[in-house]
Amino acid sequence: MPDPTPAARSLSRTIDGGDSRQINEAARESVEKLTFATADEILAMLGGVLAEDWMALPPWARNLAYRLACLQRPDDPQLLREAAADLLSFGPDWDTFAEDLKRRAAELE
Repeated sequence: MPDPTPAARSLSRTIDGGDSRQINEAARESVEKLTFATADEILAMLGGVLAEDWMALPPWARNLAYRLACLQRPDDPQLLREAAADLLSFGPDWDTFAEDLKRRAAELE
């Protein structure tokens, strides 16, 4: 499987200094790598990239990454809570989804 980490780092760098064509290409590559990544690969990417710079990835990329990981591991309460915490970090738009994830995690335990 393709490692999504290099594409995520490229997306972060490109957003900071690229033109719209470069940003679109980096976003496309990042989405493609995430689409075919395993939950372990996605979580490793998130852990590494966000440890380097917590704001390195835009919220849409983080949301997508956590969503794909949660779809692969719907019965993992720790992952559901991690995804919920990340959603709560970016404003009220996703609070309802975060609360649903926290509720599902509690039900699983």
